[in-house]
Amino acid sequence: MFIIGHRGARAAAPENTLNAIRIGMACAGFIEVDVRLSLDRVPMLMHDPEVDRTTDGRGRVRDMTAEELAQLDAGNGEHVPTLTEVCRLVRGTCGLFVEIKEPGTEMEICAVLDREPVSPVWVVSHHSSVLETVAEILPGTSTGLIFSRQIPGATEYAVKKNIHALLPRFDITEQALVTAAHAKGILVVPWTLNGAGDWARAADMGVDGFAADDPCAAKAWMDEL
Repeated sequence: MFIIGHRGARAAAPENTLNAIRIGMACAGFIEVDVRLSLDRVPMLMHDPEVDRTTDGRGRVRDMTAEELAQLDAGNGEHVPTLTEVCRLVRGTCGLFVEIKEPGTEMEICAVLDREPVSPVWVVSHHSSVLETVAEILPGTSTGLIFSRQIPGATEYAVKKNIHALLPRFDITEQALVTAAHAKGILVVPWTLNGAGDWARAADMGVDGFAADDPCAAKAWMDEL
């Protein structure tokens, strides 16, 4: 199983910041980041539509320029990074999962991934339409569908849409899904697993990887096996 540092390593440092990513890179095979566009359509790291929860600012990401976002304190003096910064940081060290939060932002995000290539890279989203657009812009890119409630026929849907991985919330991840997905060559990568009990259950089900808020703790557990 591979480990994905969720929002970098949000248990150890402010989420979606370069420091969180650096910590996660030391322990995880992949780093996961959330990406939205600024007012001037620069791909920036931010999970929520608003900056209120994770920074000292207030307002919507889409209403602020990249420069304004970069001036915010994202925790412990960290700034809000661009996707470009992240690609340059992780390149050659680990892979990247890029979650596209909003439809209509694919073009700019894919442009960065094309200009600042990281290998391996996955583009994932809750929106299947986003994944279809990504496949058109960057053919051959690995894609994954994120979901937090059961999707009847999820494997068949993934095959139909040429989606390469299913990323279910861990509490709805079942052995039947893993078995069906693997039969079609589709990966199963649940989120977010934060304890030995979760990691052991995931291993028993044979998932391909998982996201963890504390990837270093997850790696230590795996090293002990």
